[in-house]
Amino acid sequence: MKIAICSPEVFPFAKTGGLADVAGALPLVLEELGEEVAVMMPAYKCIRQAGADIRKLNKDISFSVIGGKTKIYFLENEKLFSREGIYGDKHGDYPDNLERFSFYCRGALKLLKEIGFAAEIIHLHDWQACLIPVYLKDKYSSDDFYRRTKTLLTIHNLGYQGIFPKEEFAGLGLDKKTFGINGLEYYGKINLLKGGLLYADLINTVSPAYSREIQTEELGFGLQGILKNQSNRIFGILNGVDYKIWDPRTDRHITRNYSALDPGPKAENKAELQKICGFKADPGVPLFAIVSRLAEQKGFDILSEAIDAICAMRLQLVILGEGEAKYRQLLQKAAKKHAQNISVHFKFDEPLAHQIYAGADIFVMPSRYEPCGLGQLIAYKYGAIPLVFKTGGLADTVTDKSGFVFERYHKDDLIREFARGVEAFRDKKSWAALVRQAMQFDYSWVESGKKYLELYRKAVEVR
Repeated sequence: MKIAICSPEVFPFAKTGGLADVAGALPLVLEELGEEVAVMMPAYKCIRQAGADIRKLNKDISFSVIGGKTKIYFLENEKLFSREGIYGDKHGDYPDNLERFSFYCRGALKLLKEIGFAAEIIHLHDWQACLIPVYLKDKYSSDDFYRRTKTLLTIHNLGYQGIFPKEEFAGLGLDKKTFGINGLEYYGKINLLKGGLLYADLINTVSPAYSREIQTEELGFGLQGILKNQSNRIFGILNGVDYKIWDPRTDRHITRNYSALDPGPKAENKAELQKICGFKADPGVPLFAIVSRLAEQKGFDILSEAIDAICAMRLQLVILGEGEAKYRQLLQKAAKKHAQNISVHFKFDEPLAHQIYAGADIFVMPSRYEPCGLGQLIAYKYGAIPLVFKTGGLADTVTDKSGFVFERYHKDDLIREFARGVEAFRDKKSWAALVRQAMQFDYSWVESGKKYLELYRKAVEVR
């Protein structure tokens, strides 16, 4: 099958979150499964920093090869993409993002024709790629080259929809009929994600639970009606983990490698993490960890309310991440007040993230909503037991038999699970069994890739 993947970010070339990890890992798995894949993304300034061999196809397109033979094409436009940020800067989103990503969508379709890649499926990721199915059905419906092309839209986070002023519609080059109640119009504005939902042949989310949650008023972000009406076209496939990157047996960023068969050296990683954090090097104290964006969605509202009670327990807590200023200030204050219990690191630091997974006993993800979540899956592999709110992919992957789960989004329930974690850690025999079980779970991309292939085949059959 010929598969084109269109994503606004792809690891290792550009990354702001889990979307890049998915778009970077899935093509490699599809190639291993024998499929022909082409990946297309904007040529941001940062792609040169990935250290890959990037060559020119023509004056507007460059490319690199990932895996054995999969090409990733970069659509170049100095004016639109040669910037420090991907979507915005310290002042917020770039005001010309509609122009930037409509150029990308048109360019991706044009490129497929230029290289003779008659894709049977175009796999779209998030709002930045959502004009592709609109252009296909509005501009290219009579073009024989795209006659067999179907589209699958993956929603990584429904909260990000690509909303712009209606005055910018003329610049899209679309028929006026596409701006209406059954098209891009959304309360008098342009909504790219809405367009993708209506024009794509099939839709999926990055976990089964999230595919159901987005059809509710609570997590539908205003699009629940559209989604509910199309429930027969919506599927959920859990993201996988790239174990070439995340595996304590081979991880070059951690102090000592270890495995489910030989978990002993994990203790050395914990001791090193305690040293990095300025904690007392005590193997008997449970070390909790968070690697996350500092935002309300990620549970920092209730964590902030609970932090004093949590730090009164016999535990240590390390937090790594960037995000909202108010949470940085709250956590800085807590770290000053409870220096023996909490260590905060406000930055993106890939090696430290690996050391945290390897050194932590319990990995905390109290997200208000979480479409999939990779942190809990990585944590399992490193023998760190997840503590989560029951939502989205967290609900699909963590139970009371494999971690600590709270079902009411409230600080008291979060505090209770921290206390349960502290208590469970005291039973060394049971804890060792829990860690061994966690490290043997398999959330590799191979199984997820096979499910995507099934969905691609289903999309191709859509009439």
